[in-house]
Amino acid sequence: MLGGFQNIAKIPELKRRILVTLMLLAVYRIGCNIPTPGIDADALMNFFARHRGTIFGLFDMFSGGALERLSVFALGIMPYISASIIMELLKIVVPAIEKLYKEGEAGQRRSKQYIRYATVVLSAIQGLGISIGLESMGLEGGGAAVVLHPGWAFRLMTVLTLTSGTALSCGWESR
Repeated sequence: MLGGFQNIAKIPELKRRILVTLMLLAVYRIGCNIPTPGIDADALMNFFARHRGTIFGLFDMFSGGALERLSVFALGIMPYISASIIMELLKIVVPAIEKLYKEGEAGQRRSKQYIRYATVVLSAIQGLGISIGLESMGLEGGGAAVVLHPGWAFRLMTVLTLTSGTALSCGWESR
């Protein structure tokens, strides 16, 4: 088994893939600690501490704590998974999409591109919903406001940040 690990350095393609994977993991871990701009991190943590046993606590658990910090990667790959599921369901209903899947490699590439477009749309919608929800979060129950400067500038920044984080966490290639 040790000999197999020693052969990694001898195979350039394998070595490159392992290094890229380790770099992507490092970027993801760093990104999970970078908060979305315009958020009062202390007020957000206090909100989640008050709502630990509710649905918010469950969502935070599924995001690995990224939602509690509302990090750049708070949405993770869930919009991509949702877009893939929607595309699979549309394949059953829309004959043109089913035909696309049967076109071979070119059809597969185009369908993956459509899934990426749908992912961006879904993450933008989710980002807008989160930003609107954050503006009212913490105010009920006498807590501090989570958003420092509410308004459309904050909403747009949150949508862009979370959508970019989703695109990065899905590891999209330009090909």
